[in-house]
Amino acid sequence: ELLLMARFNLRRFGVMVLLYALLILFALVAVGPFLWLVSTSLKGGQNILAFPPTLLPNPVSLQNYTDVWSAQDMPRFIWNTFLITFWGVFANLAMSATSGYALAPPRFPGRDLIFFLIVATLVLPDTLTIVVNYLTTVRLGLVDTVTGVVLPNAITVFNVFLLRQAFVSIPRELEDAGRIDGAGELTIWWRIMLPLVRPALLTVTILQFVAMWNLYQWPLIVLDDPNKFPLSVAIARLTVG
Repeated sequence: ELLLMARFNLRRFGVMVLLYALLILFALVAVGPFLWLVSTSLKGGQNILAFPPTLLPNPVSLQNYTDVWSAQDMPRFIWNTFLITFWGVFANLAMSATSGYALAPPRFPGRDLIFFLIVATLVLPDTLTIVVNYLTTVRLGLVDTVTGVVLPNAITVFNVFLLRQAFVSIPRELEDAGRIDGAGELTIWWRIMLPLVRPALLTVTILQFVAMWNLYQWPLIVLDDPNKFPLSVAIARLTVG
C-alpha cells in the first residue's frame, strides 16, 4: 500500500511539474512581445538595427525615453488620457450596470426583443458608427471636448450583455426579500444586486480601462486642439513627425 501511495504521489508530482512548465511556457509566449518592446526601448540606435538582433540591450540606454519626453508636452498628454479614461470607465460602469439590471428578469413586455436588438448590434463594425457619432457630437456642440470623446464610449453592448448575465444569475428571492422589507428598485440595485456582481463589475472596469486608455481613432476625429490629444494620438503624431 505504501508503494502504491509513493507511485501515486510521484505521478502526481510529475503531472504538476509538467503543468507548471506548460503554464510558464504560455506565460513567456504571452509576455514575450511586451518584454521585447521594453528591451528594444532600452537600446541605442545601432543596437536596434543590429543583425542578428540581440535579446538584451547592451549597453542599456534611456536616451529614447528622454528624447520622447522632451519632444512633446508628455505630462499634458498623460493627464488628458487619465481624464478620458477615468470618465469613460465611470460612465460605462454606470450605464452598463443600470441597463444590464433593467434587461434582467423580472420580465416586462418587449424585454427579450429589446435585448435581442441590442445584442444584434455586436455584428456591426465600429467604423460604421463613426459618422453618426460625429454628427451627434457636432449637434450637441461637443466637438473638441473631453465629453465628446467619452460620450460615444459611455455604454458598450458587450458590457451590458456581461452585466445582464451576471444579474440573471442572482436568485430572484433576494430581490423579493428586499421588496418585502420596503426597499425600492434603486435601493435593491445599489445595496443588494451590485455587491453580488462585483467580479463582473471588475471585469468591465478592466476591459473599459484598456479600451479607453488605448483609444486612438475617435479622439483623432473629434479633437481639433493638439493640446487635448490623449497619449496614443500624441505618440502616433511623434512617430509620423
